[in-house]
Amino acid sequence: MFIQWFPGHMTKALRMMEENVKLVDCLIYVLDSRCIAASFNPKLNELAQGKPILYVLNKADLVSREDLTEWLKYFKQNNMQVVVCNSANGNTSKVIDGLKIINKNLIEKYQNKGVNRSIRAMVVGIPNSGKSTLINSLCGSKRTITGDKPGVTRGKQWVVLTKGVELLDTPGTLWPSFENQEHAKHLAFVGSINEDILNIVELAEEMIDFCRNNYYDSFMQRYKITELPNENNAAIEYIAKKRGFLLKGGVLDTERLAKTIIDDFRKGKLGLIMLEKVENL
Repeated sequence: MFIQWFPGHMTKALRMMEENVKLVDCLIYVLDSRCIAASFNPKLNELAQGKPILYVLNKADLVSREDLTEWLKYFKQNNMQVVVCNSANGNTSKVIDGLKIINKNLIEKYQNKGVNRSIRAMVVGIPNSGKSTLINSLCGSKRTITGDKPGVTRGKQWVVLTKGVELLDTPGTLWPSFENQEHAKHLAFVGSINEDILNIVELAEEMIDFCRNNYYDSFMQRYKITELPNENNAAIEYIAKKRGFLLKGGVLDTERLAKTIIDDFRKGKLGLIMLEKVENL
């Protein structure tokens, strides 16, 4: 399965961010805790231009604390300021604390001069990483547009917080070419790739294969099965039959099952699954 997706609006978005980065003091880099390595967009890494970065491991409720702890050690070892949150549940207080830490020198500079100025941060990340949900949680109200599909935020949006922070929301962006197809597959799993360009059955087969090798027990429990065929396409058909996913004439509805498997993963129904662990870097 080969994946490639870089629509025209992302080129425009990257250009817009390059033009506006000079207006901000720092970046809030939102990463999906399920695929932290794949969430790093090389183009966004270049965008920072030496400005301090706060990394936010979002959707942390969908992975195990043990796996997340190993990643936190990685960030600390590399002197990268990081916080963990689940923006959908409003657990975002540590983000403000993190911003104060990375902007400590700037805050002290303004205080010494008697200047009352907000810290300005650009919020960046891949599509569907939860950037807008994070901002809404920080605001305590729904001020940005959110959605469960990539590409919902198309333009920049300034949001003023009451805690002396201004945020610039930006569209979720990927990069022109996926050299690492494993990362591309993981981005497809979490919903950062437009599903219109994907073969959903093949994607579900890849998810079955991943779970077979890494989360076998939780996968078997979810679908109440005691065996799993070695061939992925046979596994799809087997589970579809067990679940009674049938079309007219008794034909197996493998597409419906494929969508169910991917949706179950995204909602955490397959268990606390981390696609990329530190030891695999």
